Amino acid sequence: MLTRSWKIILSTAFTLIFLLVGLLNHRWLKVTEFPQKPRPLYTVIAEYGSRLYNYQARLRMPKAQQELLKKESQTLENNFREILFLIEQIDVLKALLKDMKDGVHNYSLPVHGEAVQDQATAEVLDEEMSNLVHYVLKKFRGDQIQLADYALKSAGASVIEAGTSESYKNNKAKLYWHGIGFLNYEMPPDMILQPDVHPGKCWAFPGSQGHILIKLARKIIPTAVTMEHISEKVSPSGNISSAPKEFSVYGVMKKCEGEEKLLGQFIYDKMEATIQTFELQNEASESLLCVKLQILSNWGHPKYTCLYRFRVHGIPSDYT
Repeated sequence: MLTRSWKIILSTAFTLIFLLVGLLNHRWLKVTEFPQKPRPLYTVIAEYGSRLYNYQARLRMPKAQQELLKKESQTLENNFREILFLIEQIDVLKALLKDMKDGVHNYSLPVHGEAVQDQATAEVLDEEMSNLVHYVLKKFRGDQIQLADYALKSAGASVIEAGTSESYKNNKAKLYWHGIGFLNYEMPPDMILQPDVHPGKCWAFPGSQGHILIKLARKIIPTAVTMEHISEKVSPSGNISSAPKEFSVYGVMKKCEGEEKLLGQFIYDKMEATIQTFELQNEASESLLCVKLQILSNWGHPKYTCLYRFRVHGIPSDYT
């Protein structure tokens, strides 16, 4: 009994000693090594607590609202990328204009013509800067048009491949593995439903005639369409002969498989603005979920036609 009592006493004593040593070490570390750690730690805890709350809130959110939030986030991300691209363009153009202005001032002219030349150059530079600002403002205000796009992929629109022409097969565009080309690569048709319009990011089909069937984000009464292509200035080839020229738009009835109604026939003029909106010539008799874009000719390219972006505008069926 006595031996057992001593064991209990010694165990209790050792336990108390370990606890005391641990407490002293904790206080020493807190004072000497990490005097400024608690505040950042609290900040991190608060941040992750906020993220956890937002995550739980999303879990409680209906699925339809989650999908809408996801689409809006994608749209904001696309807009943000476009804004960054425009900022880069502004910086480049500003540098070019500055170089032009400096070059003119450094060039020696006769005294009687110097003032006239400087004034004319200043007017040209002011006009170019004004055009640049006007262009950027139009971009920020919705690509020169203030119309909702119901053919936007991020809003729910899609391409029905069964009613769409085959893509152009480019043997030079291949995926490679260890230097061996094994798969032809081409842009999918739904590229024309996305706002990312940069050289090469287009859907190409062979020849000068083709078609694409688009399921809209929702039922609408179509009122107008918009065709967009890159300009010759940014085209790697220096021309846009593969751009569409004559095209028609049809409304497709009965779940995208029924009768086709001609809504209008138009010409995309490559000499005009890159973004061109066309009011439909014929009114649809009912709300439509699908439209068909029929390309009738291009601007001369013998092998293929490239489509960059196509938009459909109209009145939602809820408002009709």
